[in-house]
Amino acid sequence: MAFLWIKAFHIIFVISWFAGLFYLPRIFVNLAMETETVATERLLLMARKLYRFMSLLALPAMVLGLALLWMMFGGNAGGAGGMKMPGWMHAKLTFVVLLLGYHHACGAILRKFEKGINQRSHKWFRWFNEVPVVMLLAVVVLVVVKPF
Repeated sequence: MAFLWIKAFHIIFVISWFAGLFYLPRIFVNLAMETETVATERLLLMARKLYRFMSLLALPAMVLGLALLWMMFGGNAGGAGGMKMPGWMHAKLTFVVLLLGYHHACGAILRKFEKGINQRSHKWFRWFNEVPVVMLLAVVVLVVVKPF
């Protein structure tokens, strides 16, 4: 039963984290197009608060995910502990690492906007905004279909 509760809260925190991963780059699109100082400051404030909040959401998503991983594949703490981790899980974890990198890249981009040194166009940020969508698609297919 604990496994199911941990899994439920893992999914809730992942969804919440992804809301930030989807929206923060959209704020970057607007920042790249904005020319008014007041509007830029408002967008920067929104971006700072969102980045801080989504960072807080990512932490329990990761901790709960690691707990699930341990329960499924390490030790006998419920589930099928001790089983060899399948290929789909290795691929999923690779995407999780890439998503953490994307999250930190968002932080680096935000710091550039705060310093006023962004060199990217709004079109570039529109494409950048699609990266977590593709990664989410890959993770969901891997977890649900388990293709290998």
